Amino acid sequence: MSEKRVSLADVSRETGAVLAARHREQSDESPSLRDITECLFFSPGDGRIWLNDQRMVLMRNSTLGVIRKELIATLGLARARGLLTRVGYAAGARDAELVREHWPAADALSQFMAGTRLHAIEGMVKVEMVRLEVDAQRSSYYGEFLWHNSCEVDEHVAAYGIGNEPACWNLTGYAIGYVSTLFGKLIVFREVECRAAGSRVCRVVGKPAEEWADVEEDLRNLSAESFVSSEVFSASLRSPAQAAELPAASDPGTDGRTQMVGVSAAFNAACHMLRRVAPTQATVLFTGESGVGKELFASMLHEISNRASKPFVSVNCAAIPETLIESELFGVDRGAFTGATVSRPGRFERADGGTLFLDEIGTLSMVSQGKLLRALQEGVIERVGGAREIKVDVRVIAATNVDLQEAVKLRHFRDDLFFRLNVYPIHLPPLRERRDDIPLLLSYFLRRYCQRHGRQLAGFTPRTVRALLNYAYPGNVRELQNLVERGVIAAEDGGLIDITHIFRSEQVALDALYSVGQDGALDNAADAVMSAAEGGEGNLSFLELLLKHRGQDGQGMSLEMFEQRVVEEAVAHTQGNLAAAARLLGMSRAQLAYRMQKP
Repeated sequence: MSEKRVSLADVSRETGAVLAARHREQSDESPSLRDITECLFFSPGDGRIWLNDQRMVLMRNSTLGVIRKELIATLGLARARGLLTRVGYAAGARDAELVREHWPAADALSQFMAGTRLHAIEGMVKVEMVRLEVDAQRSSYYGEFLWHNSCEVDEHVAAYGIGNEPACWNLTGYAIGYVSTLFGKLIVFREVECRAAGSRVCRVVGKPAEEWADVEEDLRNLSAESFVSSEVFSASLRSPAQAAELPAASDPGTDGRTQMVGVSAAFNAACHMLRRVAPTQATVLFTGESGVGKELFASMLHEISNRASKPFVSVNCAAIPETLIESELFGVDRGAFTGATVSRPGRFERADGGTLFLDEIGTLSMVSQGKLLRALQEGVIERVGGAREIKVDVRVIAATNVDLQEAVKLRHFRDDLFFRLNVYPIHLPPLRERRDDIPLLLSYFLRRYCQRHGRQLAGFTPRTVRALLNYAYPGNVRELQNLVERGVIAAEDGGLIDITHIFRSEQVALDALYSVGQDGALDNAADAVMSAAEGGEGNLSFLELLLKHRGQDGQGMSLEMFEQRVVEEAVAHTQGNLAAAARLLGMSRAQLAYRMQKP
């Protein structure tokens, strides 16, 4: 019997082949530093660098130092810190989306750790994990990390020397944005030690906002303007009786101020415009889809103006019949028509000295538009049936969810009134264009409705977070608010809010419904398909639905047949783009290709 001789080189080659195969198999589930680095592409020929599908810029750290010094000199330390924190938040949120899309099947811990590796390859900092405890099923998070070679500290110390305050502002914002976006819950990081303040190393701690005793100071750096709320995430909890009195998102808060929550670039831009126009007397026109918060912004505009001590009167023009709109706006004198037994002031008179908000102004008739124009131009009104002019001092704020310029072209809206209203337009983007705000809004609405309804819920399940972050929100912030309240009511006390608690007839994103776990089998999101299904089949179990749609041979649809059908439809939906289809189904491209090749 001959003995087979195996060389060390043969063993090395075989071991290397096994490791390479394992690497290819697991690269989508556990993004290593090598996996992430492979997403970085240099294209010097056309002057671009890419991290997956996101364009990057290679820049000297000293250049960032110059920008930092200029910001501090121009804005002051506090405002510069806030700006750099918000920029970091946006970068972290973008990287979290990259990881979620590129490695959707990775476990929660791997996705969180991918952020530390991304931060490293981007040249920002080397991250050393000290302690990381993540329990997605309990919606709990605690992270403690050391930051080595912080790019911010190097430039800050070079410019200002050792001081008393931490200097890793952008890095802290990145950590908040990255983890909050993945978790679907506001996770606040705080730099408890910093080299810029004389420590040996920078150290940060991250945990949910409500677990910090004085989180308002941290959140103030995320707010572009002082009127954006931070106290709504305070750790001090109210009693159920007090919670029942909590205001809606568009109502004044417990301190009489409107509660505004957001951190996205689009939200911050609108806040900056609000601050600029508030001290003036200019007419403001808010545009945007239904539910984006036009009345909320209008109320805040009044509160930060010099008319704040006077009335804020709101009118929904679409909710008032055409026969009554004139009397509602301008009032009625006694005897003007049958039943007018007393004189009654209109909304203009009631808002005298203050602000009049005209919502859905595009629904006014041409006759009403003409009378409104006169009131705006001359500052006088006449009551219905009246014979005298009444002078009013009113700042008018209008809002519309239709394109008034198009309405002018179609002769549905007066051009002279449009020009009078469009002095200072502010467009409020839909929620799908400001997804960075969703984690904060989820935390805010969850906290508020748990308090209002006397419930105790830890948060949302991972698949619910994925669905809420991917959902298109045709009803915008108002719809998100209603979905969270529905979930708070439907979920079991002490548990997590799941998809079935939130979605009913709404069209849930496919990747939230047909997700595939690491074992390759469809996860238990099938019940969510049943709950969200349209056409009257939402009360059927998954098995009953499969049996109901039998083939010609009378046999029910097998799980394998269902899986194959979903794969085929996903590929057809993305017009043959396998990578996009894989993301749609919550799996890697390799996993999708394997299922397509199955007999």
